[in-house]
Amino acid sequence: MSKSKSVISIAGLCALLLAVSTASVQAQTLKVGFVNVARVLDQAPQAQSASRRIEKEFAPRDRELIAQQKELRKMEDRLVKNGAVMSATERERQTVDIRKLRREIRTNQGEFREDLNLARSQEMTKLQRRVVQVIKDLAKAEKYDLIIGEGVIYAGSKVDITNKVLSKLKALK
Repeated sequence: MSKSKSVISIAGLCALLLAVSTASVQAQTLKVGFVNVARVLDQAPQAQSASRRIEKEFAPRDRELIAQQKELRKMEDRLVKNGAVMSATERERQTVDIRKLRREIRTNQGEFREDLNLARSQEMTKLQRRVVQVIKDLAKAEKYDLIIGEGVIYAGSKVDITNKVLSKLKALK
């Protein structure tokens, strides 16, 4: 190797070392935090109160569906038990009523699930917005340069601010 090539190689190596050390110093001045958003969404008091609100709102419809299913079972049992002694017309009417109630139950269950999922989705969207705002407010107040959430494989306790976010959400109740 010629002398000029080795000087260029040494200069390049020095520049690389200088760049790495500068990046290292700059990285030390960054304040980075991590939030386990899934845990926050699961443990936030707002999530629990939303869940209770939804349960309370949908409980009457759920009880109605359970009552309809019990009625259907009674009708089916009655048909099985008394079908042999019923007239053909009565047996046919009972069978038609069972099919009609079964269809009504399926329709009601589908509507119930759809409405329940919509309500849960709306509540989750509101909660997610609130969580993001709390994280942003915390980041600004505590002068974080970067807050990381989803897609993190590991975050040490020094950067995990999940408990701080949960505390802020509890204070907002």
